[in-house]
Amino acid sequence: MATPTQTINAKPCSADETFDVLIIGSGAAGLSLALRMPPDVRTALVSKRELSEGNTLYAQGGISAVLDAGDSIDSHVQDTLDAGAGLCDEEVVRLVVEHGPGNIHWLFDEGVEFTRSPPTGSSGYHLTREGGHSHRRVVHAADATGQAMASTLVGQLEQHPNVCLLEHHIAIDLVIGEQRDGRRLRRHCRGAYLLDLHTEQVVSAAARCIVLATGGASKVYLYTSNPDVATGDGIAMAWRAGCRVANMEFIQFHPTCLYHPAAKSFLISEAVRGEGGRLLLPDGERFMTRFDERAELAARDIVARAIDHEMKRLGVDCVYLDISHKSASEIERLFPTIHKRCLELGFDMRREPLPVVPAAHYTCGGIKTDRHARTDVDGLYAIGETAYTGLHGANRMASNSLLECLVFSEVARADILRELAGDPRPQGAIAAWDESRVTDSDEEVVVSHNWEELRRFMWDYVGIVRSNKRLERALRRVRLLRHEINEYYGNFRVTNDLLELRNLVDVAELIIESAQRRRESRGLHYNLDFPDKDDNQALPTVLIPDSYVPRRSEF
Repeated sequence: MATPTQTINAKPCSADETFDVLIIGSGAAGLSLALRMPPDVRTALVSKRELSEGNTLYAQGGISAVLDAGDSIDSHVQDTLDAGAGLCDEEVVRLVVEHGPGNIHWLFDEGVEFTRSPPTGSSGYHLTREGGHSHRRVVHAADATGQAMASTLVGQLEQHPNVCLLEHHIAIDLVIGEQRDGRRLRRHCRGAYLLDLHTEQVVSAAARCIVLATGGASKVYLYTSNPDVATGDGIAMAWRAGCRVANMEFIQFHPTCLYHPAAKSFLISEAVRGEGGRLLLPDGERFMTRFDERAELAARDIVARAIDHEMKRLGVDCVYLDISHKSASEIERLFPTIHKRCLELGFDMRREPLPVVPAAHYTCGGIKTDRHARTDVDGLYAIGETAYTGLHGANRMASNSLLECLVFSEVARADILRELAGDPRPQGAIAAWDESRVTDSDEEVVVSHNWEELRRFMWDYVGIVRSNKRLERALRRVRLLRHEINEYYGNFRVTNDLLELRNLVDVAELIIESAQRRRESRGLHYNLDFPDKDDNQALPTVLIPDSYVPRRSEF
């Protein structure tokens, strides 16, 4: 039975339709791709919560791009390669960087109001500098770039003539079809099963092309800067569908989240350090110069490890970030959102340091894609944080993530349109979801207990600093949990919490197994038993599922 849903184009639509393109995820990648689809392409955009509720909404710093005459493409490429610690795909880095200015101009044309006054350099925009960048190249909308970007793109989608919006739907699994091409097996994605969170009914959404734009998996950790929706859904679904994943051991911990019980995920933007913010110990001593000559402007992995080291050395709960030496008017102008929220929580950043701690922030690995955003399964694409493109390598450089979302939505659009123009695959509705052998759960406490246990041991054993023993302990626990969760999943009707937990436990196992395979320390992965970088391991960590089938051409 079709489930009516909200639309943004005043046309009736439901999840039980056949679409040309099904986009799962409504962050920067999903929104920009939906907005870029031509009017004659029937597109559905799936959002787990409200349309704009995702990591993009909370992104403060900005988007990196070469916009100033004193900067260069080569410089941005080299900075990214340096931050990636030898694991970036240089051709992908150059592709993304070269497409950067055009995508900023596209956003500006769509109505995103970037900060333009007072201008810095020749670009006309106010450009800031963040960790790892050798130039000021981060364009921003004050300190709420993500919010400005998300709200603007959502507003523009209201004018799109052919987009069906499915809010409050969470994807359960992808539907994969198989067929023989001579002696060779081919696998293609035909759609997805979605749980309508309003009606609690499962619906079938068929499409010719499916795009995963579901973001990262930082909610697998106890402390994270991410909103509750960042549960690795796309990575887990793609893995179960037979897609390879890569570099899952590289989880970026943002060095500076506000330390306050009422602000569990409130980020203090890297731009605060970019504008002169100093990291201090409780006694007021600066410490970053002991770890890196760039001090507070070192790459995030270095800063996060330094803070973690000092907290453990001194037995303190937090360190402090101080920008009170800047004028009050400049702080209010550059960081209005952060300043306002801190005041609400009792901190005045104009006059005092802010207590900060590291928190899981960004998933550098993900679903392995090629340079057209294609995965290992025909008809299935992945863009944004859920994808591994080769851009970030072993460590994402600040403000390259929104840029990647924009560029690969542009790249994916071009390939999807080619696919739709000559798609020979069978189409039509997919089978209805079968609930004939499950019942309603009478033990929801199992889900909540497993959720807490998973996030706690991932933080303790697979966090900023790892060891062989910690990883072994984590793997034993995650496999026990996965067995219990899968048994629960097979016996009871699905719920939002169960689906997210199922995805998180799959992603946790991928992170642990990837970390065990990398027997060195590089970028975001630091193992006490292998503290040095090994040049012989300068390759991505690629995990292959049992159901993997090579495509027509490997990448």
